[in-house]
Amino acid sequence: MESPRITKGYCMNLYPFIKPILFRLGAEKAHHIALQSLNQSHQLHLLSTLIGPVPSLPTHFCGLDLPNPVGLAAGLDKDGKYIDALSTLGFGFLELGTVTPLAQAGNPQPRMFRLTESMGVINRMGFNNDGVDACVARVKASAFYQSGGVIGLNIGKNAITPIENASSDYVTCMQKVYGVASYITINISSPNTKNLRQLQGGQDLVELLKTIQGTREQLSQQYGKRTPLFLKIAPDLDDESIQNISQAILEYQMDALIATNTTLSRNGVDNEPFKNETGGLSGLPVRTLSTQIIQKFSQHLQDKIPMIGVGGIMQGDDALQKIHVGAKLVQLYTGLIYQGPQLIKDCIVSLKDHS
Repeated sequence: MESPRITKGYCMNLYPFIKPILFRLGAEKAHHIALQSLNQSHQLHLLSTLIGPVPSLPTHFCGLDLPNPVGLAAGLDKDGKYIDALSTLGFGFLELGTVTPLAQAGNPQPRMFRLTESMGVINRMGFNNDGVDACVARVKASAFYQSGGVIGLNIGKNAITPIENASSDYVTCMQKVYGVASYITINISSPNTKNLRQLQGGQDLVELLKTIQGTREQLSQQYGKRTPLFLKIAPDLDDESIQNISQAILEYQMDALIATNTTLSRNGVDNEPFKNETGGLSGLPVRTLSTQIIQKFSQHLQDKIPMIGVGGIMQGDDALQKIHVGAKLVQLYTGLIYQGPQLIKDCIVSLKDHS
């Protein structure tokens, strides 16, 4: 077992002690226990002491002022139940969701699998969430929101909604979250909702973005503010798709691109017992693919639309690589499972040292 370490400006890293206990449990159960324990530590006012000081690296992005460029990716806190605890870890911003208009249970369990040797995770959660209204209520009640913290809401469609009617679900969610979200992410890239990735291409994408653009214009007048819209895309895109998506998001005035979601590829996980489970693969196996997609989009977008890099960030240098190829911010999820909260500071320090 790796020994806990103390470095300058850091408190003791206890995660090497905690990780083996969590890894004895099923992945989804461990996920819930870890978040509940984090929440309890926060409520007992222990968490901030354990985490210690967080390096500052002020960053401006799409009109948002962030204390640092390292955020939480969507999926870890789908319902906004742990906002204040997670904000204490040192994230510059949080992205919650994916939320849908109606509550839904998601896919049957088991639906999350660790690929331990490869430092990856396969999930087929299926947008399990309590519904958009419940999440919005929790955001409003959180101290982080009330103190001006940056919270993005990631929105999607219900499983029972036919793909041809998907835009109505995105409109509903936009209407619900617009008044509270610092930004809104349009998630059309999860592989775990039937036909969802169809929205990434051709006329389906054009019609969706056109509808979203029109809805944003209405809501901006209603609320007197222009909430940024981000699009989250998959890593499993060919060059033609990248070009088409780039043209569409420029034409329909998306504010940023999040690259990437999980992959359907199983490259690099040949020896893993869960390699044949269906779902999206995240973590270290998607690192290179995600970085390549960011680089390709950067060549098409030419800094006209900024990007957030996510996928396989396991150390500070991984975050730095995403920035070098064109991202302005980064987000973490699976890396936290393998490295613990220390990864947040490691990324901030690495980016700060090279800023």
